[in-house]
Amino acid sequence: MYQINRTENRLTELKERTFSELNFREREHLQEWLAQMPDVLGEDLLIIQKEFDGFDDTRERLDLLALDRDGSLVVIENKLDDTGRNVVWQALKYAAYCSNLTKSQIVDIYQKYLDRYESGGGASAKICEFLDVEELDEVVLNPGTSQRVIFIAANFRKEVTSTALWLLGSGIRIQCHSVKPYSFGDELLLDIRQIIPTPEAEEYMIGISSKDTEEKQAHVAQKGRYTRREEFWQQLLEQLRKEGLSLFQNISPGKSNWISAGSGASGCPFVLVYNQKVVQVQVEMNSRDKVFNKAVFDKLSAAKDQIEADFGSSLLWQRLDDRKQSRVRIEHPFDGLDKENWPEINQWMSRNLVNLEAAIRQPLLEAVDHVRTH
Repeated sequence: MYQINRTENRLTELKERTFSELNFREREHLQEWLAQMPDVLGEDLLIIQKEFDGFDDTRERLDLLALDRDGSLVVIENKLDDTGRNVVWQALKYAAYCSNLTKSQIVDIYQKYLDRYESGGGASAKICEFLDVEELDEVVLNPGTSQRVIFIAANFRKEVTSTALWLLGSGIRIQCHSVKPYSFGDELLLDIRQIIPTPEAEEYMIGISSKDTEEKQAHVAQKGRYTRREEFWQQLLEQLRKEGLSLFQNISPGKSNWISAGSGASGCPFVLVYNQKVVQVQVEMNSRDKVFNKAVFDKLSAAKDQIEADFGSSLLWQRLDDRKQSRVRIEHPFDGLDKENWPEINQWMSRNLVNLEAAIRQPLLEAVDHVRTH
């Protein structure tokens, strides 16, 4: 790593250090940093337990246990300066142990974590908020063999990387993140980067496995709520096309509780959300870069009065400091299960989509351009 000296127009190399020489320890330091800010791993993760040892007939314990945005369990194993030889086998055992955890057990595990480390709170409600669903029965937690493993260390032995690559090729979702401390004078810096697979390769591999994933989840798609959602989106999209709204004209109805369409600003789509008791129209700042998302939101927020005046009413401005995403939305309570309400819901969503697009598209484009050029 290098520091850019703008005054002298030169680079200054930062000194690579080791955790041991800096007296940093795995549990007291690296584990706590990740528990407090898991999004340094490049995605939204919800830490639900640390030092988890709730396995039958074994006293082994994993470092961190998390949920990802798909409701899959993620085993996170930390090794400071060196992975050692057995970290892959160790983590695979933990993932296998976790594969049998039910939804109620996961909620209970997270509740114990909240009570011990976060001064309490409702585990079910926080999981719903993280997954952006209204009720927990709308999602499947820990489905099938969806468990994931993330390794974190300064240096990875060849036997570890070779095994990780082989497991990736066999459909096991494993990531390796290199984490190294650096010093610059009295300052200490931490570099974290995903090395296996690279983010670009991971997107390709996920695409290759999408057919297999669809087959594994086919039984879930048959459930009533997914069929209902698809039927609802079909009606709404037909309504939007009849009214001449082009924003969602190339979107097909799906089984999720949301659909999205590009705004013209990368990472900032318009999103329609349909839940059992509320519907929402929103624009999201949802790129991979949390700092970028917050900066765009702040720039938009500075024009809040004018945007709401153009929209015609107040909007919900949700910066969501503890998450990567930010958003601006309007919502309205409806009984979405009653199909007789769907025409009214369609009209409400159509009207507010038109108004929100007209009020916020240009300020959004300007905000994104400003953040990228400053």
